[in-house]
Amino acid sequence: MLTDHQDRLLALLEDYRVRWPSEHDTVEKFTTFVANQPLCFDRTLEFGHITGSAWLLDNTAKRVLLTHHRKLKRWLQLGGHADEAPDACLTALREAEEESGLEQIQLLDEAIFDIDVHPIPARGPMPEHFHFDIRFAMQAHGSQEYVVSEESLDLAWVDIESLTGPDTNESMRRMARKWLAQQAGRSAI
Repeated sequence: MLTDHQDRLLALLEDYRVRWPSEHDTVEKFTTFVANQPLCFDRTLEFGHITGSAWLLDNTAKRVLLTHHRKLKRWLQLGGHADEAPDACLTALREAEEESGLEQIQLLDEAIFDIDVHPIPARGPMPEHFHFDIRFAMQAHGSQEYVVSEESLDLAWVDIESLTGPDTNESMRRMARKWLAQQAGRSAI
């Protein structure tokens, strides 16, 4: 029997599948994992686990806050493990606040903005595993002055259009393309 958290996530993933049919294979990996792993939110699950991330926009919605991740040594969106809260959206919001020090962050849409499955290298007792990352669009209001946390080497507001080039990883390019297309659609209305 599925937990309420699994049911809710599966419903969000089905909505995502309808909105992004070209990502069918990735959605299928997610739904199979979530439906078959009651502990899918638990970081001790050695195969992998659900993580929550924030596509955190500045008050102009033209820049996104990225972290130079301390362990992975790459520029990524803010995010992390579900820990005691098996809700990817709440995880993404909590991680955005903790990793940036920003206090006025608003969820822009309860629908999933993007998903990605990626390997995480072995570290200490944890073997190589997968992060099934659920991403939500959020926006920072008020002060845009961030604080670099222990989890980051640095943070930076990055122009979204600059993330569409070949020097950026495909996951980041995909999110940038989605956001820019969404904004172009809004301005055309």
